[in-house]
Amino acid sequence: MPDSENPIAKRFRGFLPVVVDVETGGFNPQTDALLEIAAVPVVTDETGRLRATKTLHCHVEPFPGARLDQRSLDFTGIDPHHPFRLARPEEEALELIFEPIEALLKETACSRAILVGHNPFFDLGFLKAAVERSSLKKHPFHSFSTFDTATLGALAYGQTVLARIAAAAGIKWNSDKAHSASYDAERTAEIFCAIVNQWDEKMGRPVNPRASEEASF
Repeated sequence: MPDSENPIAKRFRGFLPVVVDVETGGFNPQTDALLEIAAVPVVTDETGRLRATKTLHCHVEPFPGARLDQRSLDFTGIDPHHPFRLARPEEEALELIFEPIEALLKETACSRAILVGHNPFFDLGFLKAAVERSSLKKHPFHSFSTFDTATLGALAYGQTVLARIAAAAGIKWNSDKAHSASYDAERTAEIFCAIVNQWDEKMGRPVNPRASEEASF
């Protein structure tokens, strides 16, 4: 049954944070290929602190007629046609990512997922364009609201570059693994959880709403 008392359902006005990173064949979501998706849902631990869950990941086949900018491919190191990528068509890839998120929304009694990303306008734009090209009737994410770790990093550490935010937060960063959707999503999730947990502690806000309710009696 859905847990209407789950702390994550109360922390962000009913939204479930899901960290997303995409790798692409360019910068235009309407014309350029979506090549890789990773998503990391964020929930609460037994104390009410935010924690990252299992990473959802899929390589994606370029949609028919997709543009592939060689400069983007050189930057990410992705060979879109490599047989060992085991890439899936966009619709299948989206379903693979969305279905566990939908299940978690029901489990936590959250109303929608909210995309957390580093400059998330880019990631949400590519997800929404892929949904439009597929036969999917809906997706779990809020259509325009996002949480941006570039902004949070500037607030917490005075840094906006992901690697520098990680260093300031004491999170290990491997440059050789960067620009993989899974790696970037996982480090972004660590950063998001670290900043929000730190904020809650500094503000003296009870991390666990249940603990607050119990303390009032």
